[in-house]
Amino acid sequence: MKVSNGKCIRTLSHRSLRANRTRNIVAVLAIALTTVLFTSLFTIAMSINDGIQQNNFRQVGGFSHGGFKYLTEEQFDQLKDDPLIGQWGLRRFLGMPSEMPFNKSHVEIGWSDANEAHWQFCDPVEGRLPQEGTNEAATDTHVLELLGVEPKLGEQFTVTFDVDGRTTTQTFTLCGWWEHDEAIVANHILIPESRVDAVLAETGVVPGQTTDGMTGSWNLDVMLKNGARNIAGDLEEILTNHGYQGQSSTQPGYIHTGVNWGYTGAQLSGSMDPTLLLAIGAILLLIIFTGYLIIYNVFQISVANDIRFYGLLKTIGTTPRQLRRIIRHQALALSLVGIPLGLLLGWLVGGQLTPVIIRQLNAVSNVVSVNPAIFVASALFALVTVLISCRKPGRMAARVSPIEAVRYAEGGAVRHGGKRNAKGVSLLSMAQANLGRNRVKTAVTVLSLSLAVVLLTVTVTFTNGFDMDKYVSNFTASDFIVADAGQFQTGGDAYNSEMDVTEDVISAIDAQGGITDGGLVYGKTSSALEFITEEYYRSVWSKWNTPEQLDSKVHFMDRNEEGLLADRVQLYGMEQFPLDHLTVLAGDLSKLNEPGGRYVAAVYSDDDYGQPEMDSHWARLGDTVTLRYVEEYEYYNPDTGEIYGPWENVPEGANWVDRAVKYRDIEYEVAALVTVPMALSYRYYGADEFIMNDQTFIQDTGTDSVMYYAFDTTDEANPAMESFLADYTENVNPQFDYESKSTYAAEFEGMRSMFLLLGGALSGIVGLVGVLNFFNAILTGIITRKRELAVLQSIGMTGGQLKRMLVWEGLLYALGSVLLALVLTLVLGPIAFSALQSMFWFFTYRFTLAPILATAPVFALLGSLVPLAVYRSVAKHTIVERLRDSE
Repeated sequence: MKVSNGKCIRTLSHRSLRANRTRNIVAVLAIALTTVLFTSLFTIAMSINDGIQQNNFRQVGGFSHGGFKYLTEEQFDQLKDDPLIGQWGLRRFLGMPSEMPFNKSHVEIGWSDANEAHWQFCDPVEGRLPQEGTNEAATDTHVLELLGVEPKLGEQFTVTFDVDGRTTTQTFTLCGWWEHDEAIVANHILIPESRVDAVLAETGVVPGQTTDGMTGSWNLDVMLKNGARNIAGDLEEILTNHGYQGQSSTQPGYIHTGVNWGYTGAQLSGSMDPTLLLAIGAILLLIIFTGYLIIYNVFQISVANDIRFYGLLKTIGTTPRQLRRIIRHQALALSLVGIPLGLLLGWLVGGQLTPVIIRQLNAVSNVVSVNPAIFVASALFALVTVLISCRKPGRMAARVSPIEAVRYAEGGAVRHGGKRNAKGVSLLSMAQANLGRNRVKTAVTVLSLSLAVVLLTVTVTFTNGFDMDKYVSNFTASDFIVADAGQFQTGGDAYNSEMDVTEDVISAIDAQGGITDGGLVYGKTSSALEFITEEYYRSVWSKWNTPEQLDSKVHFMDRNEEGLLADRVQLYGMEQFPLDHLTVLAGDLSKLNEPGGRYVAAVYSDDDYGQPEMDSHWARLGDTVTLRYVEEYEYYNPDTGEIYGPWENVPEGANWVDRAVKYRDIEYEVAALVTVPMALSYRYYGADEFIMNDQTFIQDTGTDSVMYYAFDTTDEANPAMESFLADYTENVNPQFDYESKSTYAAEFEGMRSMFLLLGGALSGIVGLVGVLNFFNAILTGIITRKRELAVLQSIGMTGGQLKRMLVWEGLLYALGSVLLALVLTLVLGPIAFSALQSMFWFFTYRFTLAPILATAPVFALLGSLVPLAVYRSVAKHTIVERLRDSE
């Protein structure tokens, strides 16, 4: 027979709640603290995610989901109306200026429609975008400042720029402008599409037939109806819908696509491997488990305290299922108060911490997220945690028999077969026995305390393992590096004689003093060739070319008598200071300085973790390398053999190949295999590289153009040199620029501080959970044993002895927590940090026990003071009163 007793169960639950106000406050605080943990962490994570995305968009130069590049007009018309596309924007690139005053800036000239301009952050604050059929142009304040033009509508300005390698000078009328954003890499000068077509016709450039493959072509950027969840997949589906593909350039119908990596969803979908999934799952489980520890402990202790009440309910016919419902109703009622309170406090805590954390980061916009997902997810996680936490206490109440419940005392079950201790009983042994009476409560309390210590140890070990030398050396090799500004520009000019760091620049720097060591890196400005096998050439270039394209490239290359292909080569000349900054993979670099010797070092590439890629060069230790220094070329037709002679005699549109007719061949022995720091390299790829000492380089190449001047300074002189170079490269000699180690060191410290702050905040919250669990365990342990403690005093135990026994209990909790934290750190530390070492190339594992040693005295203090404080409140009543209260 089914009885409708829901109202009765709810009444019992609510009246039971009202009878346990202290327990309710503790439970609400526990639920609120758990919700604060979820909400604050989600707020910080979402805020940093939003900030990173905003900054990524600025670095990418736009916030469209993705796009299709280098289209024909026909392909553009086919793709733009696909049903998966919510909005589209069109852009046509025309050219870039590279001469001063643009040698330190990336400026692109072209046309963008209204959508594209908005997505590129090109929204005029004054004026408007250019109109068709005019000579108007819109740009930002930085471009106007470089041109010396006042941001005033109607002002005219003239720009000289390259259009697919052909120089043109054009004059425009300013129709609109917007504020410059330093985080955006590319500046834009937007002109009408009609003007783009006119300049293309004027320079003789035909879209689709350009050498760079992009000038004048149609670039379609899109906002997808499905959002950023699967950008790459949606773009590929759009291509498939129209008979194209974006997977392989060697297959028919290939169209190049681009995914906006600024969207973190796009990054995750592209890198969602099992390791990352496990890491995310582990973090979520840790958060849930942390909340579980405190809420479970509160309900478990509450049920233990009310076990007689549940036993009496059973005697009048309450079923186990109804008892579980009573406890669940209580949990939900307490959640109605605790979760909203925790959501509010958590968002406030997260909102306060987020700006502090973001200030430590150089590449994150300051945004405090109010995404509804924060509150929905936090509430759900907290509610699930509460429901999971109250299940076992509910089963405990449901299983107890009425007779056992009436006789219940914590851990009071009779155990048979125990051996008596012949040495007697001490306060320490009594404390140990007391903790063993409820092993689950003891284990939960110890685990929650130790978890905070483990997290703190992980945080400190992780941040201390950040190796600044590794990090900084990936970006710069010395305290300062000075070069032509174009050398530091992404997509800038290839190194040439006009980029020479002149003697007057070096002298001005040396005159500042404080330089401890330094040296020059010479760059190649004359023609030089190496000879390689066709097999090697094809293996290198097959990554970017189809077999047909490779056949064409090989067809138009000259060969020597042995049939080897003549290919261009990059050469360095280095003084001893930069040579000392190379990483030697094999061989002896000192041979390069042997008098009269002809030795070179072969340069190999390396990955982000500093691991050399041994297939990136053909030369091996001891090989003989023949370098051809060319002084004069002639040009001929590879199909007919007709010799044209000098370049000016080559007929327009004819096939041609160049070959050296006046040259010097010099043989070298490979003395070493090395990698070069990116800061001292050419900073672009496409040719094999060799290094020789500075004197051999000058003598054999016949050139002495300095590519870099790298040097170290004393700590005292560093700030003054930084200030001098900033002023010198900005105002005195703006053709040049510099990089400094202090810039990257500050970035490194900011990142380390961010991780330390995040880890410290998480450790603090988890530590607070542990302390609350500890306090709750001590409090309920003393209250539930109030009669037992009174009995001990009635048969002769003094107040001092009772206090010492309780202090021993607290100290045993503390000792157990420290020992468990030590074991977990020793066992799991090497495994976890080896994984971190593979994720962070600048991380070096350094074992430390400092956090455990630092927290041990704090735990000991808590273990001593908390039991004394709780006992003092209990001891206000006389022994007789405590005996009567418990009857």
